[in-house]
Amino acid sequence: MSESLFEQLGGAPAVDAAVDIFYRRVLTDDSIRHFFDDTDMDAQRAKQKSFLTMAFAGPNTYTGADMRTAHAKLVERGLNDSHFDAVAGHLAATLAELKVPQGLIDQVMAIAGSTREDVLGR
Repeated sequence: MSESLFEQLGGAPAVDAAVDIFYRRVLTDDSIRHFFDDTDMDAQRAKQKSFLTMAFAGPNTYTGADMRTAHAKLVERGLNDSHFDAVAGHLAATLAELKVPQGLIDQVMAIAGSTREDVLGR
């Protein structure tokens, strides 16, 4: 049996490291950080780690809202394709910084891209 994407990426320690670096990048990006002004970032990091673990075929402990519901208030505040692209760019840059092989980055970005319509409420 082949390893899941979650295992290929390095499991929970790798996802934890990626999420921490990812949010450092996001929160220093003037084009998107305002979307997190009222966010409990410890809770957000935990939700993101759980969601990515599930999305990468690891142990499913995600109990958060679906993408459309979770981002609806942000869409009302103007969340659009440019913001989605900025977040996706930070995710790709984070994985590159962690020296994740390009083939795995491509798989992660395909999964992330598949959420665009729901995240943007379309």
